[in-house]
Amino acid sequence: MTIINPSELELKEEVVIFVNRVAKVITGGRRFRFNSVVVVGDGKGHVGIGFGKANEVASAVNKAKENAKKNIFKANIINGTLPHAVNVKYGAAHVLLKPASPGTGNIAGGPVRMILEQVGITDILSKVTGSTNPINVVRAVEKALRNVRDPLAVARDRGITLKELFS
Repeated sequence: MTIINPSELELKEEVVIFVNRVAKVITGGRRFRFNSVVVVGDGKGHVGIGFGKANEVASAVNKAKENAKKNIFKANIINGTLPHAVNVKYGAAHVLLKPASPGTGNIAGGPVRMILEQVGITDILSKVTGSTNPINVVRAVEKALRNVRDPLAVARDRGITLKELFS
């Protein structure tokens, strides 16, 4: 796996997927803290997902953004979609990502749509079943994008040409 330097990429604006407030009950009231999930991407197949916790929302978002920049990876996309369907489970969240023909658009909801837009995927079908916890859904989408295989590598493994693979 290659290490990607975030300073070499022209990252688009980060997208805050989810901000959660948690409370610790102490003598005299509650103490609130925040956690957030942020995604950064360049729209050309590179994406990073980060998680941050802090006492203020802005600090939590900044920590998540820095964490996302440290965790950038390359997703294999072809003509604005995935080369094959992927069905992934993370925790109790199940995510299905299916390639779509050009002009279909991003048929995805919530966190899935935000991540796919940052990656640069324009045509895809998706379905989230099981748990809809945003953190687990985001991690399932990340796992799905990491599991997508490069068509050239698949063709080489099978000993066929790329044209034979898609026919």
